[in-house]
Amino acid sequence: MKDMTGNRKILIGTLIFWQLKCLVSLDPAWTQLRFLGKIHNDAKSPNESNHEDDAASVLQLPWHSLAGGLRRMKRGWVIPPINFPENNGGPYPKFLVTLKSSKAETVAITYKISGPGADQPPEGIFTVDDRSGMIYVTEPLDREKQAKYTLWAYAQTGTIHAEQPMELIINVIDQNDNKPEFNQTVFTGRVSESAKVGKPILSVTAEDKDDPDTYNAIIRYRLLSQIPGMPKEEMFAINAVNGRISLKEQGLDRETHPEYTLIVTAADMKGEGLITTCTTIITVTDSNDNAPNFIDTSISTTVHENEIGVEVARLKATDMDESGSPNSNTKYSIIKGNEAGAFNITVGSNKMEGIITTAKELDFENLSEYKLLVAVTNEAPFSVPVSTSTATVTIKVIDRNEPPVFSPAEVHITLSEDVRVGTAVVQLKAKDPDTARAQRVTYKLYNDSARWLSTNHSTGSVKVVSSMDRESQRVRENKYTVLVLAYDDDLIPATGTGTLVVSLLDVNDHLPEVRQKTATLCNSDPFPALLDVVDLDGPGHAGPFTVELIEGHKKNWIVKTNSTSNVAALYPKQNLPPGNYNVTMMIYDVGGLYKDSTLVVEVCHCQGGVDACLPRSKGHEDIPSFATPLLVSVFGLLLLLLLLLLLLLLLSRRRRKEAPLLEDLTRDDLFCYSEEGGGEDDRDYDLSQLHRGLDNRPEVFSTDVFPTVQARPGYRLQIQANEDVCNFIEHNLQAANRDPTAPPYDSLLVFDYEGGSSEVGSLSSIQSSDSDVDQDFESLNQWGPCFGRLADLYAKGREEEDDDNQTLPGKSELF
Repeated sequence: MKDMTGNRKILIGTLIFWQLKCLVSLDPAWTQLRFLGKIHNDAKSPNESNHEDDAASVLQLPWHSLAGGLRRMKRGWVIPPINFPENNGGPYPKFLVTLKSSKAETVAITYKISGPGADQPPEGIFTVDDRSGMIYVTEPLDREKQAKYTLWAYAQTGTIHAEQPMELIINVIDQNDNKPEFNQTVFTGRVSESAKVGKPILSVTAEDKDDPDTYNAIIRYRLLSQIPGMPKEEMFAINAVNGRISLKEQGLDRETHPEYTLIVTAADMKGEGLITTCTTIITVTDSNDNAPNFIDTSISTTVHENEIGVEVARLKATDMDESGSPNSNTKYSIIKGNEAGAFNITVGSNKMEGIITTAKELDFENLSEYKLLVAVTNEAPFSVPVSTSTATVTIKVIDRNEPPVFSPAEVHITLSEDVRVGTAVVQLKAKDPDTARAQRVTYKLYNDSARWLSTNHSTGSVKVVSSMDRESQRVRENKYTVLVLAYDDDLIPATGTGTLVVSLLDVNDHLPEVRQKTATLCNSDPFPALLDVVDLDGPGHAGPFTVELIEGHKKNWIVKTNSTSNVAALYPKQNLPPGNYNVTMMIYDVGGLYKDSTLVVEVCHCQGGVDACLPRSKGHEDIPSFATPLLVSVFGLLLLLLLLLLLLLLLSRRRRKEAPLLEDLTRDDLFCYSEEGGGEDDRDYDLSQLHRGLDNRPEVFSTDVFPTVQARPGYRLQIQANEDVCNFIEHNLQAANRDPTAPPYDSLLVFDYEGGSSEVGSLSSIQSSDSDVDQDFESLNQWGPCFGRLADLYAKGREEEDDDNQTLPGKSELF
């Protein structure tokens, strides 16, 4: 038992010895790796444990392989990672470590490795000698591509594992083989020229692919150069750790140095290693640190008086700040000399001009010269204290010839319309505002359309030159308006206008009269004739009116008036015979002026009211007036029936006369089968030959042609007074019989046309058609079948012929 405990102590001491030796040894010969036997203390008794095998299974490694030490794990040992530097110079393959099994002395062991870098992609980086167990690396390693490889080592006897597989971790040790890299080629930033010291502007950033846990990737920044180096060499500073660039010194001026170029370096190994550079461009932005200045600080100009909104002067300014920005755009104000508000000042379209215009009419006589003090500033407030630029503008007012001014502009006077001719009514007054000029004012009436007034051209005195009439069409609402003019004697006279309003008072200078000249009344229970009484005079000189009938008319007529209206009612005292009557009345106005008015009254045979009278025949006064239009309608209807009967009679006669002709018309076609000699113009029956006209009668357009219009007899539409009804009907009947345009009438009838003549002449030329002897058409049957039908037609026609007056086809008859 004591021996076993002693052996364990020997094994542990040996392991500690080798570990300490590896930590202090630099000899790479200690690269032998043996598989560690597992300790099965929990499975075997102390007496049964094979402490000799445990003592023999020893790991021998160099210092860099065992730097991590050994850790006791449950049921086995864990091998520390193996470290190998990247970019090793070789030669390759380069020995890395040796595998050694504790059973190699008794049996033949075959060694193998497996994993990425061995038999898996990337393949072939690590190899092993299957007999000696020596592991080699075949090429330089790159930590930036792969920082660690994990392999498994195997010890086999044939196909049987002599030992349990062992994990090998190979760490690639970093070397400073990568310099820092900026993430941008050029960095840009902006800073105001009025920025304070310490103002952050921008940050630059660089990265290093080396191991971030080593100095190889620790970067430090610094400024290498500044262009331009004005106004100081070091206007900017950079934070060495985070790369933030800030303003170090005051004195930036965009107008002199609008841009700076900085060269920045980044170095690893805390600034002592590999170095890289980048460019940083810093733009100095504008601030309103420059005041605008007038180009001309003293300006003299002129302007005519009495003009509004005209341009007086343009003030130009310059500004060193950024053009087109609020820091350079100008604005203007008149700080002195414009207390009355006579001028306005605005900014021009380019924002660098001040435009002065007149805000009201200037008066030369009141003030002939203005001196304005104008100040200019910017749209944006100043960022630093500056002095404001000012300019003095002297404006002289040019005198113009101004028109005389009436005082008052509208003169009102009141006159009676019967004012005496020659009376002076008003004195016009106009003043010339041009006090600096000695000018004379002349007066004139412009639109005295009635020519009632005149004026003295020198004094402006207005007097009446003709009788005035309030009732004239040129007077509106009792007022007569005249436009008056006043003009000076300048080379180009200026004219002022005024208005003279004359209110006319009414006088009783017009007589009343009845507006109507005629009236119509019924002779039985008549409605009165209402008469309008008019007087051109105004109220107080017109109504109420009084109407009286003169002697001789009071016997048959009565007239009444109403004091509240200007209407008189006239009606007869008794039933008067129809006819025209003259009624004379005297009409008085309220002032007692009167005038005789004669009215023609037409009395009709009617009752009540009527608008117009119808003429009546003598001897028939007892027929009521409403029967007259009825009788006219009855007579017209009888006349129409009579005309229709005559038309039907004439049409029946014509039909009887035309019946035989229509029955004998032949409509068969004539076909020519063979011929000797010439033929007819028309072979077959041509329907186009049935036209509505004749070659020698182009004026005929229809088969039924009306005769030439003659003077028609006069029909009477109304019965005359005292005329018998039978005479009225007999007169219209005779007129209808003599009317050539009333149907039925004679007309030209156009029948069928057979075409032109034949080259062989008519068939009637077989025998002389001039002879009175009857033709023997039966002989045509002897000429063959072609002439049989012709013989039948003509032979039949001769038998049926009644007299010489019957019309044959192809002829025309005028009835």
